[in-house]
Amino acid sequence: MKNYTNKYFDISKPVFIPSAIITILFVGFTILFSDQAEAGFSNFQSYMTTHFGWLINLGINYFLIFVLYLAFSKLGKIKIGGKEAKPSFNKFSWVAMLFSAGMGIGLVYFSVAEPMLHFNHPIIEDATAVEKARLAMRNTYFHYGFHVWGIYMLLGIALAYFSFNKKAPLSLKSTLIPLFGQRMNSWPGYLIDIIAVLATLFGLATSLGFGALQFSTGLSEYFGLESTTSLQVISIIGITIIATISVVSGLNKGLKYLSNANIIIALAVFGFVLILGSTVNLIDGFVESLGNYASSIVELSLFRNQHGTSGEWFKAWSMFYWVWWISWSPFVGTFVARISKGRTIKEIAIYGLIVPSLFSFLWMSVFGGTALSLQLDGSLDLASIVAQDSSVGLFKLLETLPYYEITAFICIVLVGTFFVTSSDSGSLVVDLMTSGGKLDAPRGQKVFWAFMEGAIAIALLVGGGLTALQSASISTGFPFAIILVLVSISLIKSLKNDEQIKYK
Repeated sequence: MKNYTNKYFDISKPVFIPSAIITILFVGFTILFSDQAEAGFSNFQSYMTTHFGWLINLGINYFLIFVLYLAFSKLGKIKIGGKEAKPSFNKFSWVAMLFSAGMGIGLVYFSVAEPMLHFNHPIIEDATAVEKARLAMRNTYFHYGFHVWGIYMLLGIALAYFSFNKKAPLSLKSTLIPLFGQRMNSWPGYLIDIIAVLATLFGLATSLGFGALQFSTGLSEYFGLESTTSLQVISIIGITIIATISVVSGLNKGLKYLSNANIIIALAVFGFVLILGSTVNLIDGFVESLGNYASSIVELSLFRNQHGTSGEWFKAWSMFYWVWWISWSPFVGTFVARISKGRTIKEIAIYGLIVPSLFSFLWMSVFGGTALSLQLDGSLDLASIVAQDSSVGLFKLLETLPYYEITAFICIVLVGTFFVTSSDSGSLVVDLMTSGGKLDAPRGQKVFWAFMEGAIAIALLVGGGLTALQSASISTGFPFAIILVLVSISLIKSLKNDEQIKYK
């Protein structure tokens, strides 16, 4: 179907209009009926975790195994863009961009909160404090490790292959044409793209909600303000306006400069905590946690806590993470696809699994390891602090180090810039999906989606806070997990007939 085009919009009506209507109705209902929405979110999350968590456990393992198969089979030799294609970026720049894809609000928000939450809810009954600390870091690695990037690389490889090798539009429905044929160019294909749009919006809104919580907490801690929902809403509105300006300025200007600033600030904070913390102890912790993670990865990825009691929190928390990451996969997958022309499937799979995972491990080891050390030596009871408010953990940790006024302010800026770049990048991806794969849609369209992302985040915070944020990801992550399985089958079908390997 031909796009509807005017000065401000260039849209695929069967995708844009339903996506916009569903989003607006959701925001309106959640804000107007916040109490009912909060109860509904809680019940929905509990039901899905109890009855369908096993499906997600199997899914995340399948996605990782599938990507490893692509990497180490003859299919890994296939080059994105054709056998004569040249990389759009040199190896260093490409790896750096994969590294930046691993950075986000979640990594900052949960750098202290995640290990301490695991410390408070150990997976093993009657664990000692030291055992709880080891388990906490191991489980944190699990939630930020190879399974996450298996999800992202599956979709990234599929989108890249069908876009650059098959010359199809950069949209999710294009990846399913080998499986369903031209039906993907009618309502079934539009439905797939609508689910992808909603998954991206709600997954992104979850991250923006966490960012707003931590940004407003940082303002409260730094300036002595009262941390309220109103402050969180004001934070979202303010940063969304900045993100909109960045979106309108274009990918090569606003997003490029903000992304570069993000990486520099993040590395500076990382280096500061590493050097002024217990450096050798943190490196030891990284090595030990890596070993614990590697030896337990299969057990953790299939953990369902049957006949147990102490692991219920971990089971529910894990499911939230997996569906959150699945909801993010159209966003990260599209980014990976756009930068990977000229790379082999093996390169994308191996570098995409290892580089971001390793950085996440290092980041969590430095911040989470410092937090656990403070807890174990009695310097600061971060476990109790995080149990009351998970967004304040990072700032309480920084208070124990020199130059708190400087580092706290820098971290507030860091959370803000991550918020802006996430909203900015998300708007571009949603814009791409709702315009039929066009890379140069009008500015009005970008502004619309930037504001919609902020509106969803506000609605979720008003309508249930953390529970609502988790439920939003679950609602879109589950159906999208099924779509990812179909994408993998379609991709294999197409790759096995690729001319780069067929006649060798």
